[in-house]
Amino acid sequence: MELVWATEDFVIAGQPYPGFPILLWDSMESCAQANQFFRYYLLRGAIGSKDSWPSTGRALYDFFSFLQAHEIDWRDVDRGEAKSLVAAYRDYCLVTCELALNTTRQRLTYICKFYEFALKERWVTRLPFNYEERTVKRVTRFLGHIDASGGKVMANDVMPRSHKSLPKFLSMAEIKSLLAATENPHHRMVMRLALHTGLRREEIAAFPLACVFDPDKVGRTEFNLRIRLDPFDGSGMVTKGRKSRDIYVSRKFMAELYRYVTKVRGERASLSKTPQKSMFLNQSGERYGEDGKSLNRIISKAGKRAGIKVHTHMLRHTYATHTLVSLQRNPANGLDPLVFVQRQLGHSSIQTTMVYLHLVNEMADEAVLAYDDELSAMAEAA
Repeated sequence: MELVWATEDFVIAGQPYPGFPILLWDSMESCAQANQFFRYYLLRGAIGSKDSWPSTGRALYDFFSFLQAHEIDWRDVDRGEAKSLVAAYRDYCLVTCELALNTTRQRLTYICKFYEFALKERWVTRLPFNYEERTVKRVTRFLGHIDASGGKVMANDVMPRSHKSLPKFLSMAEIKSLLAATENPHHRMVMRLALHTGLRREEIAAFPLACVFDPDKVGRTEFNLRIRLDPFDGSGMVTKGRKSRDIYVSRKFMAELYRYVTKVRGERASLSKTPQKSMFLNQSGERYGEDGKSLNRIISKAGKRAGIKVHTHMLRHTYATHTLVSLQRNPANGLDPLVFVQRQLGHSSIQTTMVYLHLVNEMADEAVLAYDDELSAMAEAA
């Protein structure tokens, strides 16, 4: 098997798709069914992001290579063996290759999606796995409106059970240490934007300069200012799945962003011959790469200086956890804390946001003041 990545010449319906996965047999002929699945699964509106292309391509490539090495046809779902094709590949990943559980689960997810598509196209007569009912525990005593009795979900029987660890977040003391260990004003503001908004790494890297303004000169008096993150408005914004959403920034923090843009950012902006649309610039005066991976190195190094193990996404977890606690302790009329955090983070499903409730439960007896005010106080004292 060969897995190749498309160039600009790869066009579907008049649109080029560079980087799109293409699976080939050893003869260099197209693995037609897999490639048809890629088009269906990766180009539909529900996916929308190129981030899934490499992992989906590699999962199908590895699965087909496994079958080829054992001289098994992927369509042989009624082979009469105790293990199905997919179950055999699962055990190969976990036992022979010793892959991490989450890596194996991710690969199996794409493979099972492929077989569901194959069944729909009638390439196979049945699925090489079955569905079973599993119980999902949902302990959410902190917000009473969520069902705490648990629920039932259908899961396929080849998928190993997930043992998800709770997201890690920073305490207020650790936040203070991290910011104190960051002397570079550009890097410090990157961290503060993450801590005040919960933006993803790629969203921070692309955060538009156009979103920053002087709150005292726009005739707006509200405490929390709404900002539209729109990947289609020409601002250069990048969001997961290219989905637009509104976020809220406190008036006080917006003033600090404006001060950074007018007093500090110019140091780097002057290094580039071309005006940049993003607020944050690297040491060459250019915008950070679209995925913002270099921000991880910046934040990780700052964490080491502070004696804290941290990465960009942990700042997102920190925002979500402390904001839930703060909203619960200081309720606003008609505001559902969980729904607010879901929308702020850009989660498609509230189920994804609910993981933070477990963290909130652990903090229920801890005295936590208004999160945004504490962060601002830290900045003033620095």
